[in-house]
Amino acid sequence: MNKKIKTEAVDHLFQAILTLKSVEDCYSFFEDVCTVNELLSLSQRYEVAKMLREHKTYLEIAEKTGASTATISRVNRSLNYGNDGYDMVFDRLDLPAE
Repeated sequence: MNKKIKTEAVDHLFQAILTLKSVEDCYSFFEDVCTVNELLSLSQRYEVAKMLREHKTYLEIAEKTGASTATISRVNRSLNYGNDGYDMVFDRLDLPAE
């Protein structure tokens, strides 16, 4: 875990997120907390991670998501050298690694 982000304020945010019970709850909360661009960027990174897990090429991912190669590379680095957060979520959602 990155010690720079481990703060009481971030703990409070995550505790608030854990209270959300539906996709509609998430829309209500995240539309208030994030700008449209921030939310779209987060969702884009998540889609990039799913496609990397499916062994799609950078070109395929860029064409489908509109992500830059820099973003794809950053997500790939997180998948390979990060805290396994993406994999934890994918496993919990039972998304296959192809």
